[in-house]
Amino acid sequence: MIGFFDYTVWLTYISMLSGTAGIMLCLNGIGHPYVGMFFLMFSGLCDAFDGKVARTKKNRTEKMKKFGIQIDSLADLICFGVLPACIGIAMMRVSISYSMLPNFKFLRLAEKPTVVIVILTTIAVLYVLTALIRLAYFNVMEEERQETEDGARKVYVGLPVTSSALIFPTILILHIFTNVDLMFLYFLFLAIVGFLFISEIQVRKPKTRDILIMVAIGAIEAVILVVVFVFLKR
Repeated sequence: MIGFFDYTVWLTYISMLSGTAGIMLCLNGIGHPYVGMFFLMFSGLCDAFDGKVARTKKNRTEKMKKFGIQIDSLADLICFGVLPACIGIAMMRVSISYSMLPNFKFLRLAEKPTVVIVILTTIAVLYVLTALIRLAYFNVMEEERQETEDGARKVYVGLPVTSSALIFPTILILHIFTNVDLMFLYFLFLAIVGFLFISEIQVRKPKTRDILIMVAIGAIEAVILVVVFVFLKR
């Protein structure tokens, strides 16, 4: 078989499978954007450690390293590019209706004006495009960097696409605990985050402590969602 299947890429493959499952759930039937968020956060968890796992293997060939870069970006495009956009599209069709927790239910929204659908869909599509451009650009620059530098990079140019695994679940939590439809806020953040993907802002690469803090934040968000959707719902 072509490709590589050793443990250094397992987390990346799992992340891709999670992202794909989330996309399918968001676009299937009535759509479940809120369930899709769990898959987005799980993909973010896998991505937080896949690089560290890959670097534990000291005898990786150049082909294995380059394959790792390419497959990681392709998985990121699915998980942190396409999936957040699909969650937004699903939010155009489905919302939460409740008087107070735990009395809530999924609700199919009334059809929106065509112009609104076109604008929001365009934002979602452009968000995916910016993620694609960033990841392709990063791949080129990373290969050039590795030819002249040793070790991992210290600074990212532009906002990493994996940041979506924390940003968009936060909006969902606000959506749940406020009796307000935050769909337009979600799409506003799609536009802002997409712009930051291809901006020239410099973001310090998180260290192990920073990664653990982000994982803890994601775990708290996941627990909140589980409590709301599993234990509080009648």
